Amino acid sequence: MRVVVAEDAVLLREGLIRLLGENGFEVVEAVGDGPSLVEAITKHRPDVSIVDVRMPPSHTDEGLKAAVEARKRVRGTPILVLSQYVEVSYADDLLADRAGAVGYLLKDRVADIPEFIDALKRVAGGGTALDPEVVAQLLTRRRRDPLADLTPREHEVLAAMAEGRSNAAIGRALVVSDGAVEKHIRNIFTKLGLQPDDDQHRRVMAVLTFLSR
Repeated sequence: MRVVVAEDAVLLREGLIRLLGENGFEVVEAVGDGPSLVEAITKHRPDVSIVDVRMPPSHTDEGLKAAVEARKRVRGTPILVLSQYVEVSYADDLLADRAGAVGYLLKDRVADIPEFIDALKRVAGGGTALDPEVVAQLLTRRRRDPLADLTPREHEVLAAMAEGRSNAAIGRALVVSDGAVEKHIRNIFTKLGLQPDDDQHRRVMAVLTFLSR
């Protein structure tokens, strides 16, 4: 079974490579940042990829962002997130396409190697492997205000969208560039879980979410 490993901590990355090799896996590439992960998955089309959440350059959610992008480029490519943190927004995005083949395990709760290997094989086979803490946080997120993750500026942009303003009009009102407005709108779509489709359709859905609070 062919694996791509994305982990910026060298010792952990090398440890994973050794562990996988001892259990019959072939690591076709090991990378330490998000863009390299996307390239590796696109190039190798692995059976499964193991991805850390926080990687360079921002050390925030680069790994998960890259995993979401890789799933867009290689539809349904199996991803097992292995992290110390739960990043619910992008975890939701990984699950949103309903293609399966997704896992999210917390490093400090993986106490049994055979169970980890079983989870990896399950994800590679199209199944899921989610830590109970991840599930709990995802459920909590879905019960709360869908706009809770938006920044104050993104709230302003969405309110202006609800008023029917164009991107150019929003930029003039908020004294920001058209490019900045487009970036805010993309972030709004992502945080509201609106998958790439017809842009106008997503705009309407975002406004409806805003009005239905």
